[in-house]
Amino acid sequence: MSRREPAIPRGFRDFEPHEMILRKEVMAKIESVFRRYGFDPIDTPAVELFEILSGKYGEEAENKLMWRFRDPWGDREYALRYDLTVPLARFVAMHRNFPLPFKRYHIASVWRHEEPQRGRYREFYQCDADIVGSPYPEADAEILMLAEDVYRELGIEGVRIMINDRRILKGIFEEELGIRDPMNVYRAIDKLDKIGLEGVRGDLKRIGISETIIDKIINIISLRAPLEEAIRDLQARYGSNQHIIEGIKHLEEISAIVRSKNIVFDMSLVRGLDYYTGPIFEAIVEGIKIGSIGGGGRYDNLIEMFTGTKVPATGFSIGLDRVIEVGLELGVFNMSKKTYNQVYVVVMDRDSRVFNYAINIVRDLRSNGISVSWDLMRRSYQKQREYARKLLVPVILYIGKAEVESGKVTIYITTSGERREIEKGMLVKTLKEILGI
Repeated sequence: MSRREPAIPRGFRDFEPHEMILRKEVMAKIESVFRRYGFDPIDTPAVELFEILSGKYGEEAENKLMWRFRDPWGDREYALRYDLTVPLARFVAMHRNFPLPFKRYHIASVWRHEEPQRGRYREFYQCDADIVGSPYPEADAEILMLAEDVYRELGIEGVRIMINDRRILKGIFEEELGIRDPMNVYRAIDKLDKIGLEGVRGDLKRIGISETIIDKIINIISLRAPLEEAIRDLQARYGSNQHIIEGIKHLEEISAIVRSKNIVFDMSLVRGLDYYTGPIFEAIVEGIKIGSIGGGGRYDNLIEMFTGTKVPATGFSIGLDRVIEVGLELGVFNMSKKTYNQVYVVVMDRDSRVFNYAINIVRDLRSNGISVSWDLMRRSYQKQREYARKLLVPVILYIGKAEVESGKVTIYITTSGERREIEKGMLVKTLKEILGI
């Protein structure tokens, strides 16, 4: 068989153990906050029927960004999940036994055929928390408080959650400016961070928006202010527009519950996905040029597309990969932990008494919650020690005939270079003290 050069597709990644250890730790912290707020986990297939995902994200997403494929053994068309929200809507429609509100979280991969760059990959992890069944601002406030607590738990400072409302956008763009199909305008504005104001201007021109309206749009999306200040501004400008008033009232009620100085109204926040209907959110970190590290909003009509009855919902999605990149840049995270191994047992003699003594210690330590590895290669004492040091384990145990005769174990602490002889009966207690567990 001819040799093949190992490779992975562009935009996809392998993760080494030290990277996965950090990712698992970050996910565990996020999950702990989700649970603290009373959310329960679900999972859905990586592959969905394309007809389930179709019509939910917009033309560009479905034609350019979604990974679609036809069943080679049949006629059905499938797609890798593009996000975790539409699969949730399908899940709720198929599993109607849950009392409302249904609070679920879901941590899993999604796939998008985007141009790879920093913080943007073709397979990436989302950590979603959603509340299904409540149309009220209390649910949106709960989601925002949860998002803030997640970033706080992760130790990421400087997070600002930008907020807007699709009803405010509808009132301004459709009713005040007379734009018949605002979704194309929203998608152009949604690319502001990527292409800048002039890029947005060019996109708006290409979809047929007049220069006069473009100038007004550029002026409108420049509004960014503390929520209370922005509300006063909007009321002064558009106080008679019913959709805008509805959006403002909803945001005021959210603000009264959350009471956070980290929430900022941003008129350029539109969220390009078609399914949003009310408040929309996006989290950024001041001073870090990576884009949003989370986002979401209210989608009161999405589940109805599967059930035929209105089921309101709201949620927030945290981008795991970007959160980790930000945490590493800020120095909040590090990859110093290279292994889960805590102890390596060096068997210094192949004598059966030594071997059995060592194996019994390995079993005892594992049964007491300590991670232990031992020689599986029948290596020499020197090779075992070399391997243990390459693993970067905190503690190495040396067991030979002398240890068997004395009923002791020789401990070597790799970080300090300290060597001790410990009674076998005190080994678990001593190791837990050394390891801080």
